[in-house]
Amino acid sequence: MPPVIFLLLSLLLLPSSHAADFCVADLTGHLTPSGYDCKKEAAVTVNDFVFTGLGKAGNTSNLIKAAVTPAFVAQVPGVNGLGISAARLDLAPGGVVPLHTHPAATEFLVVTQGTICAGFISSTANDVYFKSLNTGDSMLFPQALLHFQVNCGRTTAVAIVSFSSPSPGLQITSFALFANNLPSALVEMVTFLDDAEVKKLKKLLGGTG
Repeated sequence: MPPVIFLLLSLLLLPSSHAADFCVADLTGHLTPSGYDCKKEAAVTVNDFVFTGLGKAGNTSNLIKAAVTPAFVAQVPGVNGLGISAARLDLAPGGVVPLHTHPAATEFLVVTQGTICAGFISSTANDVYFKSLNTGDSMLFPQALLHFQVNCGRTTAVAIVSFSSPSPGLQITSFALFANNLPSALVEMVTFLDDAEVKKLKKLLGGTG
C-alpha cells in the first residue's frame, strides 16, 4: 500500500469521541473566522450547552432605550461551529436599534411582546423592506444588510432573535461614523452632513476629532 494512502486511512480510523458531534469552544483561545478550537473532552459539561439569560429582561436605561442579551459562543460554548446562536431584544417605549449590520450572519426575529417596526435595505437598489410586526410575527434580515428595529408601540417590546453564526458580529452605522476619532472634516465629506451636525453627533456618541 502506498505510504500516502496508508497515512490517510490511519487518520480516518483513529478512535473518535464526541468531536464528530460537536466542538465546544475553548474560550481561553482566540476566535478565528472558523471559530474557536475545541475544548478537551474531559472539560466539557452540560453547562456548555445551556444558557438561562434569555428569560430575563435587559436594561434599557440607555441612549437608545434598548438592550440585547446575547446567547453567542461566548455565552454558550456549545454552539461553536454549529452555525447558530440567539439573543433577546428588549425595547422600551421609544427604543431603537439603529441601522446596523451583522457581517457574519443572517438574522431571524420573532416578536414575543409588543409591536416592533423593522426593516432592511437591499445592497443592489437600496430598496427598503419595512413592516410593523406584532406579537407572534417574525421577520428575516439577510446577512450583512443594513437593518433596524424600532418600538413603535406604547409598551415595552420584546423579541427573540436567532442568527446563522455562533459569532454574528455587529457594526452600528451611527457609532462607526461618530463614536470614534475619524476627523470631522472627513465625516462631513462622506456623509454630506454639515460641521455642526457632525460635531453634535460626535459629542452625543463619544467621538473625537
